[in-house]
Amino acid sequence: MKWPTVTALLALVLVACAAPGSASTEVPIYDLDIDTSAWARIPAGAFYQGQHNHAATIDADYEIMVTHVTNAQYADFLNAALTVGEVRLTAGAVTGHYPGDPFHGYKHEVEIPAGAWDLMPTEDPALRLTLDGTTFSVKPSYEDHPATMMSWFGAWAYCSFYNGRLPTDAEWEKTARGTDTRPYPWGDEIAVGHANFVDSRDPFEGRSETTPVGFYNGSTYDGFETHDAASPYGIYDLAGNVWEWTGDVRVGTHHRGLRGAALPTTPITCASGRSTIRNHSTPALGWASDVRA
Repeated sequence: MKWPTVTALLALVLVACAAPGSASTEVPIYDLDIDTSAWARIPAGAFYQGQHNHAATIDADYEIMVTHVTNAQYADFLNAALTVGEVRLTAGAVTGHYPGDPFHGYKHEVEIPAGAWDLMPTEDPALRLTLDGTTFSVKPSYEDHPATMMSWFGAWAYCSFYNGRLPTDAEWEKTARGTDTRPYPWGDEIAVGHANFVDSRDPFEGRSETTPVGFYNGSTYDGFETHDAASPYGIYDLAGNVWEWTGDVRVGTHHRGLRGAALPTTPITCASGRSTIRNHSTPALGWASDVRA
């Protein structure tokens, strides 16, 4: 959040169920006319939370990016943070300082102490970034795809570098649902053209695993018709494509919240991408991660 105005820099990170592989054919590039630097203000107030639509309230306005953070944006962050010494390169990874979590000693809790934690690997073949000495660049065609492969620490570091934070679980859900009881950001049903899932038939299927941020915006690309799948507040990609980290730590553990589902879901199992469904994972996990700030 950009706290002086009680708004939010909310970074959301994807963790796909399988790391995105190399494209089998050339990845298409389209002019989506989506402003990846745009923000939306989400008002304070009541909303419905969870599968059974419990009444909940957000106490303060916050802001969130309209799209995920792209590979290009994350590369810019890494380069800037390396220049000022906020992160550093180690063998096979880029690392950054994390101040640690309170530790309660619960049975299955793992201590997360202050220290250097891996933000992202630098040598994994699935990474959409390349490293030339101390400079990160994006592999061609992936500039506007969601950034992948960062851990929760990598998402936290991105937000912190820009004086922000990850969204709470409740903030994420209100962003996705608005103030009614819709199960998906766009409404009550899911079909081809709403989101990136298995057999979504979009031009990227079998080529890149991910779709560019904001691709499902109501436009038609090479004959593939998309629905405008933005949430009531105009936020894209809150279902399908990638999982997104939230700032919540699961009670009694060190696990972090995940929302939104990822590509390897089907239209039926994309119920896991319903706006009410929560997931969680260890913060060090980062097969394929993306940030929304």
